[in-house]
Amino acid sequence: MKIIVLMKQVANKDAVLRINGDETWIDESGVSMQTNESDGYALEEALRMKEAIGDGEVIVCTLGKASAKTVIKDALARGADRAIHIVAENDNELSPFQVASAIAAAVKDEEADLMFAGLQSDDASYGQTGVVLAEMLGIPHATIVIEIDRESAGENLRVKRELESGWYQWFEYDLPALFTIQSGISQIRYASLKGIMAAKKKEIREVIPEIEAFAAGQKIKRVYLPLKTKQTQMLGNGDAKAGAVELVQKLKDEVRVL
Repeated sequence: MKIIVLMKQVANKDAVLRINGDETWIDESGVSMQTNESDGYALEEALRMKEAIGDGEVIVCTLGKASAKTVIKDALARGADRAIHIVAENDNELSPFQVASAIAAAVKDEEADLMFAGLQSDDASYGQTGVVLAEMLGIPHATIVIEIDRESAGENLRVKRELESGWYQWFEYDLPALFTIQSGISQIRYASLKGIMAAKKKEIREVIPEIEAFAAGQKIKRVYLPLKTKQTQMLGNGDAKAGAVELVQKLKDEVRVL
């Protein structure tokens, strides 16, 4: 079974973030980077699937700057067999549609049986790339996957999805398929010394994508920190019932949550 895992490099969660000069993204100079959290869980599920079957290949696919090779090398050290690096220095300027288009072009000849991606990225948090990619490749997809029945793997695969209000759904998908994985689905393994040494000999195929600007569909115009303001309103003039009526009216007319 051939499994492709989409992984992304993002800023470290503990990093102090500052807006860049033109206010279009964070200033990444001097910021430590790490693997996107849910992508790490996607890789772990792919490795466990390969181990359960007893055969197969796990391929990591990353779109990003040259520095994103650290994400790739870490994945190879954890057990991935080879990698595809789609080199894009302006990755933060690309829409999910553009990213999915570049990935689709890079992996279409692989003819993977399964594709795993993190549920969403820790920076932009669009949660769209995996879904759009599945549509482009013409394969079924499931989002917010929290459990995979590896024993059912064959021409089909059963997965458990998280719904709303504490509800869950088991569903069986025909393969090939793409699943976006929720964080916390399993325990992520560490890279062993043997794995780190073996990673140095594994293939990393670089791809220069042809990304058309007109296909973006969206553009980040400004990134800024929210302003801290305090606005206190006294309702009802000391009358609790009148205050409750005013509160309901404001929630309905101003906040529009009722």
